Amino acid sequence: MIKSALAALLLAAFIPHNQLIAQGSSAVRPRVYFSDTSRKGLPFAKDPSVVEFEGRYLLYYSIPPSEQHHGLVADNEESGWSIGIAESRDLAHWGKVGELLPSQVAESRGIAAPGARVIRGKVHLFYQTYGRGSADAICHAVSNDGVHFIHDASNPVYKPAASKWSVGRAIDAEVITVPEKNKAYLYFATRDPEMKRQMIGMAEADLDSDFGAGAWHDLTKDGPLLAPTLPWEELCIEAPSVVRHGRHYYMFYAGAYNNRPQQIGVAMSRDGRRWKRLSDSPFLPNGVPGSWNLSESGHPGILQDGKKTYLFYQGNNDQGKTYYISMIPILWHGDKPMPDLHWDSQGSR
Repeated sequence: MIKSALAALLLAAFIPHNQLIAQGSSAVRPRVYFSDTSRKGLPFAKDPSVVEFEGRYLLYYSIPPSEQHHGLVADNEESGWSIGIAESRDLAHWGKVGELLPSQVAESRGIAAPGARVIRGKVHLFYQTYGRGSADAICHAVSNDGVHFIHDASNPVYKPAASKWSVGRAIDAEVITVPEKNKAYLYFATRDPEMKRQMIGMAEADLDSDFGAGAWHDLTKDGPLLAPTLPWEELCIEAPSVVRHGRHYYMFYAGAYNNRPQQIGVAMSRDGRRWKRLSDSPFLPNGVPGSWNLSESGHPGILQDGKKTYLFYQGNNDQGKTYYISMIPILWHGDKPMPDLHWDSQGSR
């Protein structure tokens, strides 16, 4: 009887939408509140991806063009997007330690939306080209120390074939390893042939490959893994971030385009290929008026650190003029994830 009552309480608590909205009701900033002012003099850091590597945490994120573009320069206003690198010992306090700049022809208009993974003792970074519209694709770089990277000579390493459902574009890369199958799974966002609807696709490579061009094979030729169907998702599902917990895979994703508002949803899968949403409501919604994340809680980046799970995400309250990165721990009740709503009220800020 007690177990049944407890299970009912946990089920009722799963994705408590009203409580989640209340989380953003305070104007006080969250415990994790990182940004980068190096490019424009304004705080702007988005698209977080975090790994633990050699005793510290590394955060990779997108930074916008500066007045004087770094790397290769193209003749359009979108050139100069790059990837910032920050480190932390406690996941709360972050300091910038480097940048990954565009350096190849494929990257000449900028690079963004990094997805980091530690594989065989090295940090592999999968990121997108920027500003190429339907031709955007996934690139790859490798580092021995997590800060200094060697760009893959075969870049770009992947974009899906154009099809009835996809224009053949790939952005927002997320790679996970599946050692028991000797595979790496690549999740990405793509658009329909009209470049209106954003959806999630998937490819795979052998785990002992070099992850370069030719290593990846489409797994979603006939249709997307997930497409926007819920009212709050509008025309977009993007930024997939995947973690394995117990017997299941969990995909945290961004619903709706930036600042619509963008909010975070979650889906579950037994095999990493067939997905079912866990709720019709956002897992982590945007904040209420007066909160730091009024315009969005978007672009999730999941970190599994031992038995603990952390959700990094971006937000702002000025329709994208600035961007900050924050984090909230994830609590697990059986196979159901829940955001730790009390974490931001604990400890010092």
